[in-house]
Amino acid sequence: MLKTLGRETFEEKIIRTWVGNGAQTLVKRSLCGKTEINDLLDPELFNKALEIFLKSYAQNLCVNTVLYPDVFEVLQNLETRGFRLALVTNKPFDFIEPLLIGLGIDNMFELCLGGDSLLKKKPDPMPLIHVCETLGIEIDECLMIGDSKNDILAAKSAGMQSIGVTYGYNYNESISLDEPEAVIESMSEVCALLGDKD
Repeated sequence: MLKTLGRETFEEKIIRTWVGNGAQTLVKRSLCGKTEINDLLDPELFNKALEIFLKSYAQNLCVNTVLYPDVFEVLQNLETRGFRLALVTNKPFDFIEPLLIGLGIDNMFELCLGGDSLLKKKPDPMPLIHVCETLGIEIDECLMIGDSKNDILAAKSAGMQSIGVTYGYNYNESISLDEPEAVIESMSEVCALLGDKD
């Protein structure tokens, strides 16, 4: 996107710190060259940049995208044990199904929400509350597993317990700073933490 616009580009390790608040925020941060977004950012430039980004992203969804270790096996285990699985991401909704198909996990989630599915997205609790209401499940029966402060903050605001994983996109901050109920280094630890399901 930045190359197409003839603007300064950045190393992947820098751009990784801008990920997690949805496509629009990522594009704005890229145009500003920093995490803090300039309120005076040209709306016309932003709209053009967003269009370029979304088109390119749609054409390259699973090029270098892979599941983290143990994720597939853990999802299978939880599904087999009767846990109901939902996916709440800040990615645009239209990208969710193609990504899940590409990763081979498209049949594992009962409900999926994107960053544009509702009026608000994580860290707002609205998506988590919506999942509970849609599936007819109480907040205290649910658990958010996430790799970003947005996941943990959304869970806390909703009154939901959370597990934070130490990898993923979290603005170069430790996930423990947001005080989830547990912190894990591998998804393989989830099943032991949950114990036997009644």
